[in-house]
Amino acid sequence: MVAPAAACRSPAPASSLRRAAMVVTRSFTPLRLRRSRRGALACAAALTQDELKKEAAWKAVDYVESGMVLGLGTGSTAAFAVERIGNLLKDGTLKDIVGVPTSVRTYEQAKGLGIPLATLDEQPNIDLAIDGADEVDPNLDVVKGRGGALLREKMVEMASKKFVCIVDETKLVAGLGGSQDAMPVEIVQFCWKYNLQRLQNLPEVSGCEAKLRMDGDKPYVTDNSNYIVDLYFKNPIKDAHAAAKAMEGMEGIVDHGLFLDMVDVCIIAGKGGVEVKERK
Repeated sequence: MVAPAAACRSPAPASSLRRAAMVVTRSFTPLRLRRSRRGALACAAALTQDELKKEAAWKAVDYVESGMVLGLGTGSTAAFAVERIGNLLKDGTLKDIVGVPTSVRTYEQAKGLGIPLATLDEQPNIDLAIDGADEVDPNLDVVKGRGGALLREKMVEMASKKFVCIVDETKLVAGLGGSQDAMPVEIVQFCWKYNLQRLQNLPEVSGCEAKLRMDGDKPYVTDNSNYIVDLYFKNPIKDAHAAAKAMEGMEGIVDHGLFLDMVDVCIIAGKGGVEVKERK
C-alpha cells in the first residue's frame, strides 16, 4: 500500500443514523492514581495531560475487536490509541485488524507499528473510528482539525459505523468556539485571500477573526495540498449547524472543523477518573 491520497468514499448508511441525546454510562478511576508517584515534582504538571490522554485512548481501544476495520485518527491523543492497537496486534491480543489512517503522519506511525493499512477506496465501510477532538460541547458535537487533518478525518469518521472520540477534560467547552482557539476551515489555494475575507464576513460566524495558518514564513499546506483558514471566536458560535451549512455552500471551501452529530461515544479523562458519554 502507498501513503493514502485524497481518498474517495461511498456514503456509509450508519452515518445518517447519528442520534442526538446522550447519557453518561460509566466512570473509572484513572490509571495514574494507581501508578507510582516517583519522579520530579517539576515534571508532574507536564506529564498529567499526556497521562490523561493515554487513559482515554486506552479505554477507547477496549471497543476494538479482532477482525475490525478501524479508522485511525490524527493528533497526540489518537497517537496513544494507534500505539496501543499496534502493541496488542504484536502480542496477539488483537488479530486481523486493518487500519484506515486519517493523515500521512498517522499512516507512518501505524506502518511503523506493523498495523495493516488500507484506504477508503479499499475499505469503504469502517467498523470503528477512534480520534481526538479540540473541543467537545455538552451535545457531543466537536471541533477538530487543529492538527491539519480535518478533511480526511471527516471522510473516515463519516464512513464509520461507530465514532469514539477521546479527550482530556481541558477540551470541554460550553459551546463550540468557546475555547477561543482555532476552528479550522480547509480552503483551496486559489485566491485564498478572497475566501478568507468571505469567511470573515459570513453572518453565521459573525464576530470571528479569520487568519491564514502559517508554517514558518509560508502558508501551512494540508496533506491534500490545500490551505487552512483558522477562525477565532470571542464567544461560542451561536448556531453551529447554520455555520456549517453556510460554509459548505461556499465555493472554494473544502471542509470545516465542525463535526456535528457524528460522535457516538466520548471518553473524557480527568483528574477524578475516566467518564464515558454516549448518544442514546
